[in-house]
Amino acid sequence: MPDLHPGQPKGRPKPVLPAESPDTGTSSGSAVLADAVPETGPSGRSLWHDAWLELRGRVVFWFSAAVLALAGVMAAFPDVFAAMGPNENCNLRMSKKGPGSGAVFGYDLQGCDYWSQIVHGTRASIVIGVAVTAFALIIAILLGLVGGYYGGVLDALIARITDVFFGIPFVLGATVVLVAFPGHGMWAMTLVLVLLGWTTMTRLMRGQVIAVKDTDFVAAARMLGAGDRRIMFRHILPNSIAPVFVVAMLNVGNVIAGEATLDYLGVGLQYPDVSWGLQLNVAQTFFADHPHLLVFPALFLTATVLSFLMLGDVVRDALDPKLR
Repeated sequence: MPDLHPGQPKGRPKPVLPAESPDTGTSSGSAVLADAVPETGPSGRSLWHDAWLELRGRVVFWFSAAVLALAGVMAAFPDVFAAMGPNENCNLRMSKKGPGSGAVFGYDLQGCDYWSQIVHGTRASIVIGVAVTAFALIIAILLGLVGGYYGGVLDALIARITDVFFGIPFVLGATVVLVAFPGHGMWAMTLVLVLLGWTTMTRLMRGQVIAVKDTDFVAAARMLGAGDRRIMFRHILPNSIAPVFVVAMLNVGNVIAGEATLDYLGVGLQYPDVSWGLQLNVAQTFFADHPHLLVFPALFLTATVLSFLMLGDVVRDALDPKLR
């Protein structure tokens, strides 16, 4: 029988192309290849797995995580730690009395148990810090992906809008808006801080997308018929998110510090809300005679912010192969 394929070596079957998937319009082979491009570190394992191996041996990581876990539990379940509710069972006769007068941390200006007040003040700082960062991260991912991937007029428009918001000072801009709308609550304050806090992560995300979109594995996925949405969310995003994630962790600490600053200046949360910034605002007048009013909320605020910053630094070091 004559050879039907003279250019093909005998004994080797002709390669069969993968069938087209009817639901996606792409070949099943492209789907396999698309799922087989993980983000890997220098050891060949997942970059996140290598980062975890690095993090679990760092004392700073465990210390920061323990402090933040404790703060998170205090924010979610304050009644477990505090014997009194916020502004509950206050006695003006005990006003401003220090530790050792029947309460661990003494009493505040209204005669409320100061330990209970500080515990309940954890919720406002943690909720605002995490919520602002989460919403800002979502905005940054969406705008950074769209602008960096498509480029052109859309990217230029997003970049100009980002520049406008980036030029507004965080605390000053929030102060102007909050003063203009008195009577705001915690969620209104969260919205204001989100509007002013998404720009840095968006710029970083856009730069990471631009750097990743021209890599070989993205070009291969595009040649095999993968759509834009699949490329952005299955290939570009996993390989771009690590630096943005680190900045987001650092941003939580910065937002908590900014929220406390606004409360301290008297433009943030207002009584009967309870927060560390409000406690610092009240304590500034009485610090010389009653230092416990300032010291205890300042310690809790400093420990929480510092833990977020240290955790962000150590995660950044673990995710950067050049630093290992």
